[in-house]
Amino acid sequence: MTSVPPRIEHRTRANGIELAWDSFGDPAAEPLLLVMGLGAQMVAWDDAFCARLAEAGRHRVIRFDNRDIGHSTHLTLLGVPDIQALMAQAVAGLPLRTPYDLRDMAADCVGLLDALGIERAHVVGASMGGAIGQELCIHHPQRMLSFTSIMSSTGAPGLPPPTPEAMAVLFSPAPTTFAAYQAHYAKVWRVLRGPGSFPLDEARDAEKAQLVFLRGLNPAGVARQLAAILASGNRKPALRKVRVPTLVVHGDDDPLVPVACGIDVADAIAGAQLLRIPGMGHALPIPMWPQIIDAIAAHTARHAGT
Repeated sequence: MTSVPPRIEHRTRANGIELAWDSFGDPAAEPLLLVMGLGAQMVAWDDAFCARLAEAGRHRVIRFDNRDIGHSTHLTLLGVPDIQALMAQAVAGLPLRTPYDLRDMAADCVGLLDALGIERAHVVGASMGGAIGQELCIHHPQRMLSFTSIMSSTGAPGLPPPTPEAMAVLFSPAPTTFAAYQAHYAKVWRVLRGPGSFPLDEARDAEKAQLVFLRGLNPAGVARQLAAILASGNRKPALRKVRVPTLVVHGDDDPLVPVACGIDVADAIAGAQLLRIPGMGHALPIPMWPQIIDAIAAHTARHAGT
C-alpha cells in the first residue's frame, strides 16, 4: 500500500452543524468532494485511494463525515426513528416523517463548500453518498463541475432488492466491544464485497475496524440516515432533467444495490456514462482502485472548470 502522511482533521460549521473533514493533494487544485454511504465514516474512503485520486486527477480531494457519523455533529435530540414502521409506510405509499432527508444532507455538502470558499466542485458519491450526489445534481447543479455515482440507485420502485445476506448484515447491530466489533466488521465486508476473493482487503479489515471503532460508533445516527434514505423516495423523474456531466460506476456482483440500480441511474441522467466492473460488489476493493480512479480522473478531466 502507498504510504500516506498523517491527515490533519478539521471541524467546520456548515448548514447549522459541524462537519469533520480532511483533504489530500494541492489545496489550490480543482476540488473533488467525496461523499460516503450509510453509516460509513469518511475513513471508508481509504487514505491511499484518496491520495492516488488526488494525484491522478490533479485534484484537492476532500472527504468528510456525514452528519450523525464519525466526528461530525450527532443529532441526538432528533430521536431514534422506527425503521420497521417507516419501511411499512414506504411500501404503503404513505408520506414519511423523519428527522431529515437526503436533500438536507446534500445541503450539508453545499454548506461545506461554502465554508471552504469553493464555488464549484467535482462530486463523487458512494452508495447513499451517490444518492446525496443525485440530490445535489437536482437542487444545486450550479455547484457541480461533474458527478460520479458509485454503487447507488435512483430509489425508483421496482428495482431489484438486496440479497437476503446483504439485508441481514445491513440490519445487524454493531457490537459495543472492540473484539466483537472487529469480527462483525470482517463479516459485514465479506458479504458486501460479493462472492470474489479479496485477500488484500481482508488483510486490512482488522486495522480498518480499529480505526472506525476508535473514531466512535453512533447506531442511532445510522438509523436516522437510513430513515433519510427511505424518506427521499424516487429521484428518477427529477434526474431526467439533470444536465450535470455524470459517470456511473457499478459492480456486476453488488449484493446490496444490484447492478440494475446503477444501470437505472445511468438511464435516468442524460448523457451519463456507465462503467460496469465485473467481480465488484458493494465495496471499493484494492485491486479495482486503478480502474475506478482512472475512470474518475478521465471524467473530471473532460469537465474541468466547465
